[in-house]
Amino acid sequence: MATSPQRAVAAASALARAALRPERPDRMVRAMAAMAAWGPTMAGGIAAATARYPTAAALIDDDGSLTYGDLWVATDGVARGLRARGVGPTSTVGILARNHRGFVTSVVAAAKLGTDIVYLNTGFAGPQLADVVTHEGIDTVLHDDEFAAIVDGSGAPVTVGGSELAALGAERSYLPLVPTRRAGRMVILTSGTTGRPKGAARTSVGGVDALTPLLSTVPIRARDTVVIVAPLFHAWGLVHLGVGLGMSSTAVLQAQFDPERVLAAIAEHRAAGLVVVPVMLQRILALGGEVIARYDTSSLRYIASSGSALGATLATAVIRRFGPILYNIYGSTEVSLATVAGPADLQAAPATAGRPAPGSVVRILDADGRELGPDEVGRVFVGNQSRFEGYTGGGGKEDIGLLSSGDLGHFDRRGRLFIDGRDDDMIVSGGENVFPAEVEDLLATHPSVAEAAVIGVADEEFGQRLKAFVVRRPGAKLTERQVKEHVRSHLARYKVPGTVVFVDALPRTTTGKLRRLDLSRDP
Repeated sequence: MATSPQRAVAAASALARAALRPERPDRMVRAMAAMAAWGPTMAGGIAAATARYPTAAALIDDDGSLTYGDLWVATDGVARGLRARGVGPTSTVGILARNHRGFVTSVVAAAKLGTDIVYLNTGFAGPQLADVVTHEGIDTVLHDDEFAAIVDGSGAPVTVGGSELAALGAERSYLPLVPTRRAGRMVILTSGTTGRPKGAARTSVGGVDALTPLLSTVPIRARDTVVIVAPLFHAWGLVHLGVGLGMSSTAVLQAQFDPERVLAAIAEHRAAGLVVVPVMLQRILALGGEVIARYDTSSLRYIASSGSALGATLATAVIRRFGPILYNIYGSTEVSLATVAGPADLQAAPATAGRPAPGSVVRILDADGRELGPDEVGRVFVGNQSRFEGYTGGGGKEDIGLLSSGDLGHFDRRGRLFIDGRDDDMIVSGGENVFPAEVEDLLATHPSVAEAAVIGVADEEFGQRLKAFVVRRPGAKLTERQVKEHVRSHLARYKVPGTVVFVDALPRTTTGKLRRLDLSRDP
């Protein structure tokens, strides 16, 4: 890994390319003074942006536009109101909100107070929320009004709903809020598909080490307008929000994902970027060419996708529809950004997860820790300076100087990474190893298949056999025999599913990750 001086040079270079613009001296002086007052925290970055462009739109949501100046004043009011309720640097604040200004004002207000912040999944049921509140030591929950019922039963001592937060934000004071200068810890819950989500802690999601690879590889620029539809409570959406606010850009947010409204927002606001998880791209493409063509998306400079596997079929379809502007980012809440696949690599090898990002080291190791060569499948390990600090309950993923991603993968001879599946998803059928992703990717190439998933189920003869769950495209008449024949004609016989089940939809997390445990419960 690079030394500290090398990282500093790389960071400065990346930030310069992305953020430097001709600037009035008075704006720069105000920005530097604001940053000095608040320190190198999230609040400090937004303070600097507000000092430079107070009348520019910080965000646009379903309620309209909110300028940097108005955002700053509103978060002052929320911070004062929370402080009056005893919230401060020793507090742990949970935020349960959808993608809209309420989420943003809650985050910035908590950052101004120097609290620790836990980002809560909007898909939680009451018992799961209560479990996380207890496990993470959350004493205050800021939430949308729609979640009032489950929050009331969570056991959090202090709860503040969306309407009350808005009222606090409308209160004004002639006295400036005194900066805490404390960079609170941020806890992002893993989007695991089984058990209680683990809290992955970082001092700062938007630290320089995390930003350098993103700004070095994706054409993000200061003052951009970016449509962010990936959930803000996960690292992928959150980091883009933080990057954008720190670079005086405009974030376009929608509380509920609607594929056609996303296209309309790109066209209306001439957005330069779109931040998504792969399942959202699937739903946009499912609108069909006629609907997509109604909206002018020519302003897009990049589409940034992460959070779950993209897949070769989807990558190819997106590039064909929108042009060579797709960036596929591989990483996780724990290891941060590991590899980036830009348009050139995705056109040459659509299934790739890309090449190691600047500042990241990626190794493929066998069970004995030996590094494997090209085309050899092994466990993926990642090292960089922006990985998580450990789980809040203690422990971490296997660490040998590098951190296990939990995935199996291989490099090709051109240095591109390919993910073959999760380490614990591998199916052993008749003594042969089968990675579900390989069969799933093949099934996705069938013209009658919208999406598919494959799991292993117990079998007396072979130990395990493959079971496929297939979502047909609208109007398709696909049969089980045709599915099996499609696999048989392309892959080894032991990779042919023994059973095919047709379903209306696959169970997924909010970031689009497949919930295989739910499939395994299918009779």
